Amino acid sequence: MAHTTPAVTATAEHELLRGAGLRVTGVRLAVLRALDGHEHSTADDVVRAVRADLGTASVQAVYDSLNALSTAGLLRRMEPAGHPARYERRVGDNHHHIVCRGCGLVADVDCTVGHSPCLAPSDTHGFRVDLAEVTFWGTCPRCAEHR
Repeated sequence: MAHTTPAVTATAEHELLRGAGLRVTGVRLAVLRALDGHEHSTADDVVRAVRADLGTASVQAVYDSLNALSTAGLLRRMEPAGHPARYERRVGDNHHHIVCRGCGLVADVDCTVGHSPCLAPSDTHGFRVDLAEVTFWGTCPRCAEHR
């Protein structure tokens, strides 16, 4: 089942930020808009989108916003090995990702088995496990076509 993040109204975005204990700023709102419908964006992608939206924004302000929003649980940051970090608004459902080895395309994969954490480790070493992050690797159809 494909998951989509519905467009969020400005009022809802304000409430989302306030509910997470964050100040409402133009850059934070623009970051949320930049990721609405553009999942798995790099920080550079977000900087370009925020600048297109606001006309100007410092790279540092966008990076600070990405960090604050991720820390507050409003964004999810994923770091596929050998690729830049990616950000998405789909949070709280313990989904996984598949990454193309050729072009770096990232797609969501719903929970692989059952409920969170989706996978059971052979030994928890006494930890109470609540999340499993799995990255599947492969070749996307477009890259496979060009091989």
